[in-house]
Amino acid sequence: MDKYKIGMFIDAFYPMVDGVITVVDNLARTLKDRLDITVFTVKMSGETEDTIEHPYKVVRSKSRPLGSLDYDLPMPFFDKKFKKELKNSKLDLVYCHSPTYMAGAAIKYAKKHHIPALCHLHSQYKRDIYNATHSKLLTKILLKTFLKNFNKCDFAIAVNEYTRDLFKNDYKLKPPITVVHNATDMTPVSDSEKACKVVNEKFKLSPGEKILLYVGRLNKLKNIDFILESLQVLKNDFQNFKMLIVGCGNDEEYFKKKAMELGLEKFVIFTGKITDKELLKAIYARSDLFLFPSKYDTDGIVKIEAASQGTPTVFLDSTGAASGIIDNETGYISKDDKNLYAKRILDALTDEELYSKISKNVRTGLYRTWDKSADEIYNIIVTMIEQNKKAKEKQK
Repeated sequence: MDKYKIGMFIDAFYPMVDGVITVVDNLARTLKDRLDITVFTVKMSGETEDTIEHPYKVVRSKSRPLGSLDYDLPMPFFDKKFKKELKNSKLDLVYCHSPTYMAGAAIKYAKKHHIPALCHLHSQYKRDIYNATHSKLLTKILLKTFLKNFNKCDFAIAVNEYTRDLFKNDYKLKPPITVVHNATDMTPVSDSEKACKVVNEKFKLSPGEKILLYVGRLNKLKNIDFILESLQVLKNDFQNFKMLIVGCGNDEEYFKKKAMELGLEKFVIFTGKITDKELLKAIYARSDLFLFPSKYDTDGIVKIEAASQGTPTVFLDSTGAASGIIDNETGYISKDDKNLYAKRILDALTDEELYSKISKNVRTGLYRTWDKSADEIYNIIVTMIEQNKKAKEKQK
């Protein structure tokens, strides 16, 4: 039997790296043996060439820079080569991971060819728009535009219960929504002692130092300011630590300057972007705590990556990132206050019995591989396609 042809549509892709890109890549890799997958995306104007070897087809459209933003503006409707590739793709289902231009091309194709459309809800669009415009009126208008394509889909997948409720109750999304949790392709290190030694040597860390970690884009939206301010409080009571900040972004120099201003130059190490997965795995394994006080993220694969190495995360209360986390069981949750956040870090580093319990719990309760999530999504996709085929048969 021929494999069903699926088009995954996303407004940004490698060589840029973010959570949504990671999800799409891992789903495509995991599902490629059961589905014929093409990722329809953009060629980022300001990035170097994508050197990653993808075991699935990637079709890129032209794009234009969006001012100082990390992302580019896709232009699928003005790219003849892209339009031809899409026209000849013979898709059985379109799967939208971004709500705007690529989704627009996907929905147009789906309607023309009478095939189902699925969307994946990754982000808090309302907050994204407001942070960019600082206007409630513009946010309301643009949110309606953003959701226009998703509201034309037949079904939606949310990354967690927080995101499902946000889209259902606040955004009033029309399609039925189910939850499929994110996962990771990261596996536990085979030799913890060796991994820690590699990281210690590379970043000149002492074996007895406590290591705190952040991995992700260096953007003010990620609440990295809050991390640095909390560390300034922490160092007044505890100094045997280093903070590794892994990643790059438009605000990298701003954060480096702020770390200096807060007197953290001896405590904070900016590693830059790390693409070596084995090194990144070792960094997670060497770290004692992952700091993720993001109010921006709806979920965050990084917390699952940390869990793969038994590294607990410190979250902020009532955030998407903390959805499904039980305080003192599968993570540490703090109120939105730098002093309280610093205290939770200190508690985690000094209460060995509680730490040991949470470390074990995240390995078994939070760590999740893509095989499981991909199985759930595969069943959704096949069900949608087969139901659509049956409906077409009845119309004949």
